[in-house]
Amino acid sequence: MENIENKCQKFDIKGMGCAACSAKIEKAVSQMQGISSCSVNLLTNSMTTTGPALAEEIIKTVQNAGYGATLAKNDQSFEDFSSNSETKAILKRLIYSAGFLLVLMYFSMGQMFGLPLPKIISSPVVIGFVQLVFSLIILIINKKFFITGFKGFVHFSPNMDTLVCLGSGISFFWSLFLLILMIFGKSFGGHKISTHDLYFESAAMILVLISVGKLLESISKGKTTDALKSLIKLSPQTATIIQNQKEVSVAVENVKIDDTFVVKPGELIPVDGIVIEGSSTIDESALTGESLPVEKEIGCNVSSGTLNQSGFLKCKATKVGKDTTINKIIQLVSDASSSKAPIAKIADKVSGIFVPSIIVIAIITFVIWILVGQTVDFALARGISVLVISCPCALGLATPVAIMVGNGKGAKNGILFKTAQSLETAGKINTVVFDKTGTITSGTPVVTDFVPSSSLTENQLLQIALNLEIKSEHPLAKAIVKNAEEKNLVAQNIENFKSFGGKGISGYFENSEYVAGKWDFVSTKIVKKINPEVSEIHNKCEKLAAKGKTPLYFVKDGDLLGAILVADTIKNDSKKAISVLKQMNINVVMLTGDNPITAKEIASQVGIENVVANILPEEKANQVSKLSENSKVAMVGDGINDAPALATAYCGIAVGAGTDVAIDAADIVLMKNTLLDVPAAITLSKKTLRNIKQNLFWAFIYNIICIPLAAGCLFLPFGIILNPMIGAAAMSLSSFCVVTNSLRLNFAKIY
Repeated sequence: MENIENKCQKFDIKGMGCAACSAKIEKAVSQMQGISSCSVNLLTNSMTTTGPALAEEIIKTVQNAGYGATLAKNDQSFEDFSSNSETKAILKRLIYSAGFLLVLMYFSMGQMFGLPLPKIISSPVVIGFVQLVFSLIILIINKKFFITGFKGFVHFSPNMDTLVCLGSGISFFWSLFLLILMIFGKSFGGHKISTHDLYFESAAMILVLISVGKLLESISKGKTTDALKSLIKLSPQTATIIQNQKEVSVAVENVKIDDTFVVKPGELIPVDGIVIEGSSTIDESALTGESLPVEKEIGCNVSSGTLNQSGFLKCKATKVGKDTTINKIIQLVSDASSSKAPIAKIADKVSGIFVPSIIVIAIITFVIWILVGQTVDFALARGISVLVISCPCALGLATPVAIMVGNGKGAKNGILFKTAQSLETAGKINTVVFDKTGTITSGTPVVTDFVPSSSLTENQLLQIALNLEIKSEHPLAKAIVKNAEEKNLVAQNIENFKSFGGKGISGYFENSEYVAGKWDFVSTKIVKKINPEVSEIHNKCEKLAAKGKTPLYFVKDGDLLGAILVADTIKNDSKKAISVLKQMNINVVMLTGDNPITAKEIASQVGIENVVANILPEEKANQVSKLSENSKVAMVGDGINDAPALATAYCGIAVGAGTDVAIDAADIVLMKNTLLDVPAAITLSKKTLRNIKQNLFWAFIYNIICIPLAAGCLFLPFGIILNPMIGAAAMSLSSFCVVTNSLRLNFAKIY
């Protein structure tokens, strides 16, 4: 049952133009009763809330703030993450605007270059009237700026469109005022008004240049979602299932669990399943980033969105709809891209007061220049320059675009960050703690040695071990069971089976008590501890343990029956991954429930000096807590018993071959079963964080330098002034620069 206090809701937001808009919405919704957290993402035009507040109340609050909101659809489509429609609308508006602007510029500036004008339009008043008409047409084409800008102003939440609206609108109406004076032959400021005093072309040019910037920004923003869109494209639309012994093509959403489906060569796997007939090679690169195809045969799992390369497969559906691997990955990447990183708080605080501050600065600029004796034209131009050069969009996009691209880069390589916060925090890790079994090692141990007592043969000892271990879920138990089954042994029923949390197991058979487990546990059950044979078996096992093998001892009614030794093979890339982490000056620790001798042998083979051995599963979280007192710790694990430690760590990392519980508890999921993705994830996080800082620096420094320049601070000492049209061009390019800088992450080397 869903905890209503932590209910998460997602909304699509309409009408946002810049960071000031997202800050306004976030502030309004955060102040509602029943909202514990609210995050508005300018890039994806989305909002995520947690808390028991009703969706209808949240939507009403957003509407009262001057924007639109609807509950997000549960099913994501390609169009949801595409800016094609927005880009096309801007492009269409820009083409029409540019066409009329060329005509307008011909009439306003043509005479300066000796271009001929029709005789009917030779009068300054007529020329001014023609400029009025064409500039008005351009203003109407770009009415979106004025509608959203005016709405923001009315709702006391001015945004970037408000600045554009004011800059262009003031230019237009000031020019209209001067044109009226021209018509009636009046002068202004002690001189006769000419067409050179009109700002109609500036009013239009500002809108066109801003639209150019918006177009470039929209195209670039579309590229930031390329990774997500490529994942969505992998979601198959149809599946071929077996109904009444016939192959029937159905929509993939109609496939049910336990349905039998077939996949022919060259087709995508429609849903997650298990192979029940046939064999093939599967290209899983789209999900894991692993280029080599994977062999699949009866009993193997297959994932939706992967490509069947060669053979014919018949499979049984195990996960459908939202539960399939591809849909979970899409949701993870989407959620992470829509969330906010802690570093974004800096920009959010500034964005909330940015636009009102700029309007105040523009007014102050105008007043000061009037007071020092400059003309109204000059003072007005400086105020308009301040309005149109200021760019809150660059601030608002600095973090989300980098997060989106960083997440996409990770997803392409099989590294999934669950939230923007995990993408940021991973780069701050200075200690990595590895679980041993299934993480550093392959997790599929095999039986290597038998040390039976003089009263038993190896097969007799193995039979007793099979009887006990078949009821255990421990990886070492599975190795013994597999070895016994290969020798065609059949388990006999054990009664009153008990497991002692990583220490050992016990049970009864034919009125005798059998105990199995580590030496520390079983030694307490041995009646005759001072026995030459007991010492001989223990000493032999200790020598083998020094080579990285784990002994499991077996006792019957207090008598030691012998031991079976099991070894887990080390993954091929574990040693290299740990070496890379050390080169990054990251401390590496290994945690394991194995005995210290075995643990140290495995650790020495992969180059780890810090080992904590012989600990119970529940103690792993305590060890992580202790290490966290002096450093930022990442826990890397794959099993159910790793989940508490993953949740306790500063950053939990689950390897993709692990259990669902471990993956749910982690902050980062590695789809490939390779530890090389651990340093890769940390490297990607560092590069993303550096990119965010670069974006924020550019956004802040741009405004810090350009606003005083636009206000005319360099006019008196150096005679430098900024034309409003140049200011509009600079503003239109600032957001484009931020987005383009973020796109560089696509080329970052993380391995």
